Amino acid sequence: MLGSGAMTNSIEDVVNEADVIMLVGSNPEEAHPVIGMQIRAAVERGCRLIVVDPRDIGLAAQADIHLKLRPGTNVAFANCMVNVILREGLYDADFVEERTEGVEIMSATVRDYVPERVEDICGVDQRDLVAAAKMYGKARVAAIVYCLGVTEHSTGTDGVMALSNIAMITGNLGKRGGGVNPLRGQNNVQGACDMGAGPDDLPGYQKVADPEVVRRFERAWGTSLPRERGVKATECFPSMIEGGIKGLFLFGEDPVRTDPDTGHVIRALESLDFFVVDDLFMTETAKYADVILPGCSYAEKEGTFTNTERRVQRVRKAVDVLAGARPDTEIFIEVMNRMGYAQPCLTPAEIMDEVASVTPTYGGMSHERLDGEGVAGRGLQWPCPNEDHPGTPILHVSEFSQGVGSFSTPSYQPSVELPDAEYPLMLTTGRILYQYNACAMTARAQGVNEVADRSFIELHECDAEALGVSDGDRVRVSSRRGQIETTARVSGKTNPGETWMPFHFQDGNSNWLTIAALDRVSKAPEYKVCAIRVEKA
Repeated sequence: MLGSGAMTNSIEDVVNEADVIMLVGSNPEEAHPVIGMQIRAAVERGCRLIVVDPRDIGLAAQADIHLKLRPGTNVAFANCMVNVILREGLYDADFVEERTEGVEIMSATVRDYVPERVEDICGVDQRDLVAAAKMYGKARVAAIVYCLGVTEHSTGTDGVMALSNIAMITGNLGKRGGGVNPLRGQNNVQGACDMGAGPDDLPGYQKVADPEVVRRFERAWGTSLPRERGVKATECFPSMIEGGIKGLFLFGEDPVRTDPDTGHVIRALESLDFFVVDDLFMTETAKYADVILPGCSYAEKEGTFTNTERRVQRVRKAVDVLAGARPDTEIFIEVMNRMGYAQPCLTPAEIMDEVASVTPTYGGMSHERLDGEGVAGRGLQWPCPNEDHPGTPILHVSEFSQGVGSFSTPSYQPSVELPDAEYPLMLTTGRILYQYNACAMTARAQGVNEVADRSFIELHECDAEALGVSDGDRVRVSSRRGQIETTARVSGKTNPGETWMPFHFQDGNSNWLTIAALDRVSKAPEYKVCAIRVEKA
């Protein structure tokens, strides 16, 4: 729709220049604490804040408006925002006319998403919906910041598109303080995507489906390449069970802890003929491997990473590699050589030079430049097409990467699995400040574990009372996929009928419960909505 899947603006730009920040499906004070502190500072300087989240996150207390919507209803909320903005005449007519297409069909799509109807869908007072739309629409400049609370749904792509409609209809793209800004879930997620980790892309989001792109890479690499798309990570597990994938090389990932429907993941791994894990630790997933290769941590190797705001920065070796461990690149090169695909042993700097030679958005980057006085440790934001280019802090300033911005037409679809008589509560999952992802590293820090070392489930006071559960009680939580025991935390953080769990902990891991339903486009799992039953243990 916009032609680029990355933050349009810099964090510094958003927190210093925006009049309004709309934070959707993100708890940055816990999941991205540096950014969370900056958003809090922006509020303290006078920036107005709209929080759209099913929980009472920390920043909700600082917000002008908190839309505590029902999980899975992001599309309805966003369409309602556009409906009100159009009805109130708060759209940027010049921007829409000069730089976009498809506004008529988009307007027809949102016509039915009136506040009265959306109140019922989202469980949010219609007056608050209208107030949020007016606050955003009247702002001189407004930014949207979102995270996995938008994308980890079976309709996650539609949610992102619907948010983009809000920014585009108000002209909040291509200018300081505005934009549509996803916060990436882990370090270098942006960089991995940039380098062609997705099955549809070669580096720099150059499409496998484009014959000229493929031919260009074939010339550069001196080999033939497939013309068809690959398989996304979440699509691999069903294929393993069905026998379509018989071997797997996995590195830097622990899907037994982090992927939905843990039982499904284990069945998939046990179906493989051969399974290799390259990792730092004996993870839950590594226990199922035929071969384990000891990799290196970020502190043991040279290279770059690309952060959430498209900023490419250097990683420098701080300590020597432990005996037996090897950098991932060396492992990959040796495996390829032993399989008959001759590969030179390139240094990290030489690899970066190759990246620049085949990836136009990285064309002006090198270790030498990133290490030089001109950059001075700040890194460079792509697109950076040549050595004289300063990098690009703001995307879409004069035009979109695809020329004009296209409005999308997402319609609200309920989540795949909703509560019923057998499983009457809704579960959503997320992160806490003290642990990181699968706890592979943070759980090895004694001080961290003294603060947070076990799972819990947040229950609303009304639901806890009905269940006869008190704060601190052990409870049994069941879904159609599994059952765990955990500890109840009773409060009003969630809405009645809704619960929340972190996914970090192996004891009472919430992913035994979550559903492996996937978004039709991104194939991201629906971590944020499934039906559960809670009983006193």
